[in-house]
Amino acid sequence: MIRFCSLGSGSSGNATVVEATSGITTTRLLIDAGFSLRELETRLARAGLVPSDLDAVFVTHEHGDHIGCALTLAERHDLPVWMSRGTWRAIGESVTPARLSFARDGETIAVGDIELFPFTVAHDAAEPLQLRCGDGQHCLGVLTDLGSITEHMLESIAGCAALILECNHDEAMLAASRYPPSLKARIGGRYGHLSNALAVELLGSGIGARLGRLVAAHLSRENNRPELVRRALAGSWGSGPEDVVIADPVEGFGWLQIG
Repeated sequence: MIRFCSLGSGSSGNATVVEATSGITTTRLLIDAGFSLRELETRLARAGLVPSDLDAVFVTHEHGDHIGCALTLAERHDLPVWMSRGTWRAIGESVTPARLSFARDGETIAVGDIELFPFTVAHDAAEPLQLRCGDGQHCLGVLTDLGSITEHMLESIAGCAALILECNHDEAMLAASRYPPSLKARIGGRYGHLSNALAVELLGSGIGARLGRLVAAHLSRENNRPELVRRALAGSWGSGPEDVVIADPVEGFGWLQIG
């Protein structure tokens, strides 16, 4: 059985906990830690956890709202931490964490009861990776911070029973925003963030038909609204729009279960 929750999802910070239980053992993976250590501990407590409950940390890329306190957390609690070599180089740290390992596109990682499958995405970071997490029966796809859809990415999340999917911005709201043109171009570009329209396109590729659980995540507080996301996704997923979970930029979302 897999369950997962978000400790926050947006430009102010991102962190997701994935938990797999075999009936005998339980494994908990933290994906990103885009907060201060104190704030992360507060958010873990909200989910009924403490740092010592975690078994590993995976960092998707080097942007501050994702890496946050990940290295400090890993060192303080003796946790293994995975990231790509490109992410590590981009961080520019001089001291290598004792339990740092490098993740690579397409190479499976076993963390207790969770099997991780990292894959590359189109985002303006050094070597960003997103994840498919499985327990041998069910898979969760984590897909945020990407600007365009690729065949490789679609193949990597095919068959997932649940998906955390970026719905960063409404294209009309972004165009009308007070953001400078350079920032608009970055967000809406090929290596930026997924719009509601691109999220719909992704689901329409066949991914949505297999999903039992859909979470819309990484919504911009300035350039999107939950009602716009629900309206956009209404015709693209087998269940009704009311079944789409919206990750709050500050609160994230509570525990959801698959399997």
